[in-house]
Amino acid sequence: MDFDLDKTLYFFIAGRYEFGNKGADIFIEALARLNAMLKHEKPDTTVVAFLIFPTKVNNFNVDSLRGHAVIKQLRDTINNVQNSIGKRMFDSCVKGHIPSPDEILTKDDLVKIKRCMFAMQRDSMPPVTTHNIVDDWNDPVLGAIRRCNLFNSVHDRVKMVFHPEFLTSTNPLFGIDYEEFVRGCHLGVFPSYYEPWGYTPAECTVMGIPSITTNLSGFGCFMNEHICDPKSYGIYIVDRRYIGLENSVQQLSGFMMEFARLNRRQRIIQRNRTERLSDLLDWRTLGIYYRQARVKALQAVYPDYVDEGSLYSSRSTLNFSRPFSEPPSPTSSRHTTPAPSVHGSDDEDSVDDEKELKELGIK
Repeated sequence: MDFDLDKTLYFFIAGRYEFGNKGADIFIEALARLNAMLKHEKPDTTVVAFLIFPTKVNNFNVDSLRGHAVIKQLRDTINNVQNSIGKRMFDSCVKGHIPSPDEILTKDDLVKIKRCMFAMQRDSMPPVTTHNIVDDWNDPVLGAIRRCNLFNSVHDRVKMVFHPEFLTSTNPLFGIDYEEFVRGCHLGVFPSYYEPWGYTPAECTVMGIPSITTNLSGFGCFMNEHICDPKSYGIYIVDRRYIGLENSVQQLSGFMMEFARLNRRQRIIQRNRTERLSDLLDWRTLGIYYRQARVKALQAVYPDYVDEGSLYSSRSTLNFSRPFSEPPSPTSSRHTTPAPSVHGSDDEDSVDDEKELKELGIK
């Protein structure tokens, strides 16, 4: 393996296979630019990008099945060695003898582990897709990956995984459902060209996962209206309405690079803030707007119709201000600050409870 798992970030995009409408086109292009930026600025950081779009497939890719079998063999071997170590330690302690390291892990155990690790090595580049796709030469996702030269080479800092099926717990490769998969990722990217609402970024928000959306989706417009600084809450909104395609791609790659610069502690704080927005997406809040829309529809047919409940609910909307720990104007202060801010180290995974409670308004 040519990257460190402790410095690996997992991004994903998922939904119906609408290549342009779901924003897969600018996502892949932005990943290519992110790859170049990571090589120059953070060569020790790796981004694994998952693309979950269902399409016609023949079967699983042979390399994917081989990799799954090798990992399963390693897991089974480690479990057997673990059981053997426990038995040897128990037998030795019963005899009143504390075992030495050589007695705990024997040469035979080391040979088994090294054999499994040697089987994991490969000479070729890992495949970008987990399945054999029907008419793969005309597939838009694979075509974009080829055009951007994202082939999972050793020097690439962005690794591509195209999974052309929806995730289920019965999937032999992943073995987890979609909700578990989302919780295991760091960032959801949904740069849709049009979405009446957009459930995928909303699901990420409820589960405390930061996401990227656009101002052409209902979710993005809703968040931009009710949150003073959406980015500080882990909601990155790409402008696809007022700027050109090239600038939108550049903005998207900039958001992903900005997220990649965060250390572990900063990501934890951001996830905590993101999860707080679940109240904003609760039906107790969204139901207010549903009722207002219903009243407007009735008033269009019956102009004299008045609903007193809607008048009360219109004053019960929820808005989020900028977190206290965020600077008041991060964009303007970036040029006036004489020295860059000193961030915590990657090992600082604790959160300032007092500051977080203050932001929540809890004494």
